[in-house]
Amino acid sequence: MIKSILFVFLGGGLGSALRYGLGTWLNQNNELALGTFSVNILGSLIIGLLMGWFLKGSNLDEGMRLFLAVGFCGGFTTFSAFALEQVNMIKNGALSHALIYATSSIVLGVLAVFLGLWLSRQF
Repeated sequence: MIKSILFVFLGGGLGSALRYGLGTWLNQNNELALGTFSVNILGSLIIGLLMGWFLKGSNLDEGMRLFLAVGFCGGFTTFSAFALEQVNMIKNGALSHALIYATSSIVLGVLAVFLGLWLSRQF
């Protein structure tokens, strides 16, 4: 268990550092959050490639899967995990669940930020 956590920790640190660097670079003089958008799309592509590779029976061990897919992609962007969950729901025929999950995640996530901002001003 400790070894698995270490793989996720190291991959997550690498992914987070890369997200910060790439996002900062791409967001310079950009009002459209191009860095965040690009990182989300790139992270989704990377997790799709990795999961496809793992499903094809790659010879990488579980530690590398944890380092790359859970750690690196999770640190790089949680949007990649969200996108993979969407694809899995759609592939499993749960289109309505995918739509509800996507819509509620975005709407409730934005509302939660507004609520957090409001609550922080109250105390």
